[in-house]
Amino acid sequence: MHDDKVVVTCALNGVLTNPEKHPVPYTPEEMAEEARRAREAGASIVHLHVREQNSGRFPSWDPELAQEIVDAIQDEAPEMLINLTTGVPSNDDDVIETVFEYLRHVQPEMAAMNSGSLNYLGIRSNGDWKWPPMLFENPVDKVEKFLDVMHDNDIIPECECFDTGILRSLNLYEQNGILERPFTVSLIQGVESGMPAREDLLPILIDEMPDDVHWQSILIGREEIWDVHRRTAELGGHLRTGVEDTFYLPDGEKVDGNGPLIEAVVDIARDVGREPATPEETREILEHGH
Repeated sequence: MHDDKVVVTCALNGVLTNPEKHPVPYTPEEMAEEARRAREAGASIVHLHVREQNSGRFPSWDPELAQEIVDAIQDEAPEMLINLTTGVPSNDDDVIETVFEYLRHVQPEMAAMNSGSLNYLGIRSNGDWKWPPMLFENPVDKVEKFLDVMHDNDIIPECECFDTGILRSLNLYEQNGILERPFTVSLIQGVESGMPAREDLLPILIDEMPDDVHWQSILIGREEIWDVHRRTAELGGHLRTGVEDTFYLPDGEKVDGNGPLIEAVVDIARDVGREPATPEETREILEHGH
C-alpha cells in the first residue's frame, strides 16, 4: 500500500542552533509560519522542539507553551502530523517526569523516542571539543518508561538510532515486549560520534532493522547528505530535512528557512519516482505499516 509514496518530515528548529545566527523559528507565530511553508512544499509531518521564549536558545518543557505552539501550527497547517521531541540527556526521574507531563498534555500523534545512549561529541579543526563531551543517557529503564507513556497515550514512537548497536537493540526491545507496533525507525547519520552519512552504509542498516517497519534517514551535515537522501528514497525509506539538520541546499546555498529544504527533498523523491504522501496518506502508512 502506498509504496510509491514518501513521507516527508520537516525538522522545524532543533535544540542547539542559535536563532540570532541562523533562521531557526522558536515563537509560536514563527513556527506556525514555517510549518505552513513546509506543508506547501510537501511535508506531512512537523518535528519540533519547544524553546524558552526569552532568547530561544534553550529547551522548554512547559506544557502550556507546547500546546500554544501546536495550536498555532494546526491553525496554519491544519492537517499536519505533530511529532514532538522527548530528547533529554539526563536520566533524572524529576526531569523525565516533566517531559512525561508535556507529552500527556499535548498528546501528539508521534514523538521521538531516543533508543540508546551515545557519547555526543564534536571536534574543532584545532582538536578542541566543540562543546563539553556529553553523554546522551538513554538506559533501557528510561526507554521503557518513555515507551509506556507513548503507548498509554496513543503516541507512535519514532525510534531514533544514532549507531548500529542502538538500531539492533530495537529487535531486542520487541522480543522483550517493551516496544510494540506501530513504531517508526530513524537512522541518524552525520553526528561525529555516531553513524556517518554514507550511502554504502544504508543497505547494512536496513538489514539490521526490525522487519517491515517504516524508516527514514536523518542526515546532519552539508553537501554529503544529499546523495544519502537520494539513496534513502531509492531504497524505500522516508525523508526528513529542515534547519535542525542542515542549513545548506544541494548546491551549497545557505537557506533562509525550512521551505527550500523540503522542496529539495521532494525534488529528489520525484526524481526516483515517488510522490510526497498527503497527511491523510501518512496516517494510513504509519498506522498500517507495510
